[in-house]
Amino acid sequence: MEKRDYYEILGISRTATEVEIKSAYRKLALQFHPDRNPDKPEAEERFKECAEAYEVLSNADKRARYDRFGHQGMRMGQDYQGFSNINDIFSAFGGSIFEEIFGGGRRSSHGGAAFGQPGSDLKVRLPLTLEEIATGVEKTISVKKMIVCQDCSGRGAQSASGIVTCTQCGGTGEIRNVSRSLFGQFINVVPCNNCGGEGKVVKEPCRTCHGEGRVQGEIRETIDVPAGVSDGNYIPLRGKGNAGRHGGPAGDIIVLIEEREHKHFVRNGNDVIYELEISYPQAALGAEVEVPTLTGLSAINIQAGTQPGTLLRMRDKGIPYLNSDRRRGDQIVRVNIYVPKKLSDEERELLENLRTMPNIDPRSKGGKDGEKSNFFSKVKEVFS
Repeated sequence: MEKRDYYEILGISRTATEVEIKSAYRKLALQFHPDRNPDKPEAEERFKECAEAYEVLSNADKRARYDRFGHQGMRMGQDYQGFSNINDIFSAFGGSIFEEIFGGGRRSSHGGAAFGQPGSDLKVRLPLTLEEIATGVEKTISVKKMIVCQDCSGRGAQSASGIVTCTQCGGTGEIRNVSRSLFGQFINVVPCNNCGGEGKVVKEPCRTCHGEGRVQGEIRETIDVPAGVSDGNYIPLRGKGNAGRHGGPAGDIIVLIEEREHKHFVRNGNDVIYELEISYPQAALGAEVEVPTLTGLSAINIQAGTQPGTLLRMRDKGIPYLNSDRRRGDQIVRVNIYVPKKLSDEERELLENLRTMPNIDPRSKGGKDGEKSNFFSKVKEVFS
């Protein structure tokens, strides 16, 4: 079944602002939340569909790629895997927008608050040459980040008995304030300040991590970059970001692709453009010249009479299409005529001899431009 347009799902225009996107999603999330529609299985599907649309359109990079490539662009970025159930949706959003809409902290499967806080994501920039982009490459990066404390295995306490239930919230991680008015009873749910919404507190902190469950460290990660990536694409390394507090899940590393400027080529989509300078005799008489390509030197044939600005196409010498084994761009060679700034006496004499020859001078009688020149000379005589 073909996916619906994300803007259509949220009922917004393609120029919608961040605030408008969030507002539209909040309304739909309230409308289709499964807890409010227990007898309507289709509501859960709509809820997932809205969450998927919001997950893309609320992120500037993902939205830009979706606007350019549509749903295919989401597969190109390799960063959206879809949701299989409601828990996946809550996990993917970190719970923030759902807490804002429905209230409450994170809860464990047995009804209490989940001990441990998720780690944050990290962004790493990966510069690549056009040659590396054309072939694909394996890169190893070093990342400084928070890692799990080995002395306490991430608990943050010296022993298992060093973690106790929060006495302020009773282990729920929430504080509920009840107020009454003429319109009825209102319940305001906020995270517990004493335990940070975790439901437990560290009574005997680990001496190494001081109760955090994590310490500063450094890791090395190997990344397989596929051929055909573009500047601004990114590759997520799931669970490789900062370790969470008190054993919470780690964040992700977002590897952002940066394309280095090339000394020969300018990229245009999957094509590369090369500016070739040739001499006037080569352009007039024709020649075979060598030009650089992304895979080495290659010969190209210059036809006799080639004009400045002529574009010559070298098939399949460009950038491969992402996730395609066969499709590849071309190399476009733009021909420019080299004009020397300095001449020897011998060179100057030869050029002076060529200056007035019929097929050399465009204003002479030998060509169409010469005919135009004669015409304008006659007009000038008439009006003089």
